[in-house]
Amino acid sequence: MKEFKLENEPKIESGFKTPDHYFDHFSAKVLQQLPESEPKVISIFQKRKAVIMMVAALLVLALMIPIYTSISTTPKELDQTTLENYLAYQSSLNQYDLISELETEDIAKMQPVSSAEDKVIEDILTTDTDMQHLLIE
Repeated sequence: MKEFKLENEPKIESGFKTPDHYFDHFSAKVLQQLPESEPKVISIFQKRKAVIMMVAALLVLALMIPIYTSISTTPKELDQTTLENYLAYQSSLNQYDLISELETEDIAKMQPVSSAEDKVIEDILTTDTDMQHLLIE
């Protein structure tokens, strides 16, 4: 193999050359090509202002929905009188149907209710001998 020395061989030129005195007037040529009036600058925020406002409104609504639902869905408890009235007048259930649905523990817990008025009425009826007069009134 033949020995190769870089210094001895003819050099290949790249083919790219700058014209003579090119960089002497370069800055003057660039300044002449610039436009005289400055272009109008449009802010990114102004361009997307409507989109940002919509996203903010949706975010506020999304945060308010759980608060609204927690306030509006308060538990509505029925009082005992309303439930008894509904079952007595609106339902086709009778006392035997209700008792069949109760468990034995619930039935054992029930005590007969006697009010003070019932005792007063019983006392009046037992002491008064004129029953006919009370029945006619």
